[in-house]
Amino acid sequence: MEGSEQSSAEETDTVDPETPRPLAETGEAISEKYTIVVGSFVRGTELAAATVFAVLFAIGVVDLTLQILDAVQNGTITDPLVVIGFIDTGLLLLIIVEVYQTVLAYVEESETRRIVRLVIYTGVIAMVRKAIIFRTGEYETLADAMLAASSYTVIIFALVALLFAERIYGGDGVSLTS
Repeated sequence: MEGSEQSSAEETDTVDPETPRPLAETGEAISEKYTIVVGSFVRGTELAAATVFAVLFAIGVVDLTLQILDAVQNGTITDPLVVIGFIDTGLLLLIIVEVYQTVLAYVEESETRRIVRLVIYTGVIAMVRKAIIFRTGEYETLADAMLAASSYTVIIFALVALLFAERIYGGDGVSLTS
């Protein structure tokens, strides 16, 4: 009878709360709980960051609309520098949207390829923005302006090459053998 009592206790796998558990088992349980808590914190922080970017985008759209209305009322809407300012603000808003989408991709634990593509798009938009608002008069010397322009050019070509490589070798590009 004693043997059957012992085997039934093993079968139900009940643990006596007063029986000390092995240290390794306790450590694993603590580390699992810690991982869950930290993971929840990181996810909450990512969602907070996404919210901040969404709010910044909304504020930016309202601000751009007010700038355009002000330029229409003042008659400066035809000034090329004012229009370039609008384009600059619009591209900045697109960058905010791309960063927002990147944060959401992290939150949703999207595939790495999608995240990389979003980062490349963000870089392309940022560099196009820099090229559009580039003015040589903002630099002390012509050599400084040329160095900046050359740097922008190298970065743009590198981003385009990355985008090309991602499309061709990432899986949804055109086949080079057909």
